[in-house]
Amino acid sequence: MFSEELKNISWEETTERIARMTDADVRRALGKSRCDVNDFMALLSPAAEPYLETMARLSRRYTEERFGRTMSMFIPLYITNACSNSCVYCGFHRENPMERTILTPEQIENEYRAIKQLAPFESILLVTGEHPAKAGVPYLAKAIDIAKRYFSNIKIEVMPLKAEEYKELTQHGLNGVICFQETYHKENYEALHPTGPKSNYAYHTEAMDRAMEGGIDDVGLGVLFGLELYKYEFAGLLMHAEHLEAVHGVGPHTISVPRIKKADDIDPTVFDNSISDELFEKIIACIRIAVPYTGMIISTRESEEVRGKVLNCGISQISGASRTSVGGYTEEERPHDSEQFDVSDQRTLDEVVRWLMENGHIPSFCT
Repeated sequence: MFSEELKNISWEETTERIARMTDADVRRALGKSRCDVNDFMALLSPAAEPYLETMARLSRRYTEERFGRTMSMFIPLYITNACSNSCVYCGFHRENPMERTILTPEQIENEYRAIKQLAPFESILLVTGEHPAKAGVPYLAKAIDIAKRYFSNIKIEVMPLKAEEYKELTQHGLNGVICFQETYHKENYEALHPTGPKSNYAYHTEAMDRAMEGGIDDVGLGVLFGLELYKYEFAGLLMHAEHLEAVHGVGPHTISVPRIKKADDIDPTVFDNSISDELFEKIIACIRIAVPYTGMIISTRESEEVRGKVLNCGISQISGASRTSVGGYTEEERPHDSEQFDVSDQRTLDEVVRWLMENGHIPSFCT
């Protein structure tokens, strides 16, 4: 399992290797059609600084070769914020006195209808906090059963499950799973997740293996940039992608690139590993070069300005008019009392679609 592989990695040595990379190492990496971990390290190194424009052009080329100018549109639906974890960076953490809501099947269906009235979305991401007792597999199965009437591509971003539970959900119509590792640094992970089911580092890290064992090959990786040094997280992401391809024959279908954002009682400035917009753009370009076959997702966590800067650096999937509160699409005004994090890009969906087309992209609601 991947958590065992990570035990053999010396992150201090990895950091030193990145620093030792040379101009020749960078040029070799940029000239290869398939990069390995050493090449990834070269692209992250100080020696790569003079090649940033070259990297940007290469990432654009890879994106257009694989995805054309199509930009896949998806929408997240939070169906509960009930959570038994104490993640110190998340607005859903159990110590937060916010009101907890678990949508009923009727309320879930009303949200589906509201989303379909918003636009002809075919791809939906169902999101929950982690509370197995209140919103476990039977609850998810019911939500998926209803979703099949409205959407052809149903994914979940929920608590890590057992392989047999993933398999059970595929029988209800589940197509894909997204699970953010948050951080690959074990000691930091355990400090950030002091209690609750998510505190089990190995079980969380191996979620994608279990999903694939359960018959799901559409899996999505991601870390929350800002929790740990970005070079560490970048290396962990790409090692994870290589592991999945080596063991299961296919790498991740998507990689998400969220940065930590303000939430109900969370101040992102207390985390001292934040990354600038310029560095964020470089990371996205590097990921595209490293894993050219993988879709890349950017959400409304980021502002219009930032999303505009990175749109041509490797992004292939984007959300618009998202609401990170429980439900929310049936309400005319955006609710804020149950949001997991603040939404930075608050444009309407029409505005996002128009913006994409003005920038030469083809918004697609059916992929």
